[in-house]
Amino acid sequence: MTEPPRPRTPAWPPRSAPRLFVPDELAEGRTVALEGPQAHYLGKVMRMRTGDSVILCDDVNGEWAAWVIAAGKRDMVLEVAELLREREAVPDLWLCPALLKKDRFDLVLEKATELGIARIAPVITRRCVADRLNPERARAITIEAAEQCARTALPALAEPVKLDALLANWPEARALYFADEAGGEPAAASFARHEGPAAILTGPEGGFDDAERAAIRAHPATRPISLGPRILRGETAAIAALAVWMAQAGDW
Repeated sequence: MTEPPRPRTPAWPPRSAPRLFVPDELAEGRTVALEGPQAHYLGKVMRMRTGDSVILCDDVNGEWAAWVIAAGKRDMVLEVAELLREREAVPDLWLCPALLKKDRFDLVLEKATELGIARIAPVITRRCVADRLNPERARAITIEAAEQCARTALPALAEPVKLDALLANWPEARALYFADEAGGEPAAASFARHEGPAAILTGPEGGFDDAERAAIRAHPATRPISLGPRILRGETAAIAALAVWMAQAGDW
């Protein structure tokens, strides 16, 4: 492996070094060729040149220090130098948010990633305004959020499914916390006692209808919870519930 053209100190790589997730598994001495948006970001936006430091994550082994060994107009080649952090341990929590309007669901994707969710499984309900999700755009949002908040793991992103299919195929061992506008046990108290795999289900702009609420409550895995005395918007409910979980039973 070629040594970086600068001394290794505790400050290398600098905290200001750009951070990128790459699709290939990383290892010391491996080269990574970047093209397209990532090369443009490093070369044109960040003005990286040969010898500059970059932090790479592969969602497999963790976070790696790398440095630029070739900088072209449309591509860039990096060499992986050393492992900085192993891939983070992620609490076994899924978020099952009902699909919302695009900008509001973008916010859910971004903040759920920042808060440390393991899996996002969108749900289609009768009152959902949206009924589809662009998977490439959604994945790009979660990757950018993970890069911004220094995560070393990406959340899994499932295809949207209808509520009845979600309930019919629900894994037996996973608790389903249902954020019910009609009430339930206070979320913080319920989460504080939890052990094992879990998920949080939140509703759409118009809430769940009576038949959906009854079907959810009838499921043996369901644990109804309350998020307080106020009616929250769909994106607020999802983010607030996840924040409470992380404070009570997660990795905060």
